[in-house]
Amino acid sequence: MNWKLPFVFLRVGVLNELQYRVNFFLQLLQSLIAIVVGLVGLGLVFEHTTDLSGWSRPELLAVMGVYTLMGGVIRAFIQPNMTRLMEDVLGGTLDFALTKPVDPQALTSLREVSFWQLVDVLVGVAVMGWSINEMQRSVGLVQALAFVAALVLGGLMVYSFWLILTTGAFWVTRMDQIIELFQGVYQAGRWPVSIYPDWLRSGLTFLVPVAFAVTVPAEALTGRLTWQTLLGAALLAAALLVFSRWFWLKGLKNYSGASA
Repeated sequence: MNWKLPFVFLRVGVLNELQYRVNFFLQLLQSLIAIVVGLVGLGLVFEHTTDLSGWSRPELLAVMGVYTLMGGVIRAFIQPNMTRLMEDVLGGTLDFALTKPVDPQALTSLREVSFWQLVDVLVGVAVMGWSINEMQRSVGLVQALAFVAALVLGGLMVYSFWLILTTGAFWVTRMDQIIELFQGVYQAGRWPVSIYPDWLRSGLTFLVPVAFAVTVPAEALTGRLTWQTLLGAALLAAALLVFSRWFWLKGLKNYSGASA
């Protein structure tokens, strides 16, 4: 794979988005409204208790920050590419990607960038900074590295999950509800998975990796993360990447496009 390719697509995506600069302000407004709604929810909860399943208000702010940041990454990089992949498979236009001298999975995973969605990343970072300030604690180098590692592993798991579901379009024609399905489940990431009953916690950990995408990085920021959890995240991320790659190659064999 040509490692310049991601930067080429990023540049093209930025140039395309800059044609509609008003979208920046619309996205900023939308992000701020979402944060305000989240803060109101936190305020209502902490009017009746001092902690939620052992999580204090500043620690739940960290969860909210990670949730917002990861949501921005998903909507900027993962969701646009998976949506276009589904459209290409259903419309028989994936041939244009398959005939390029680049790995098809890499190409279909990188070619779309919704640049203004990165506003959520900046808002999430700001909320995490606010959280750290309220916790009145410093984040050491080891803790910061653990946070970055957990965030990257969580992002890889979400990407693999999306790819597995999207690859189903090679067999099932009605996969367009995948976006609503994932967004509905991802809403649960606003809160630590430890507050949910065991059956739901297991689903949000191993079926849909919301726990690893949001709660685990937040645990790194709040000093709750153990090396066993981080190791488990690394193993699960590796397993999902391998499985999603295998499933993708299997799906390609079932594809018959415009040239078929």
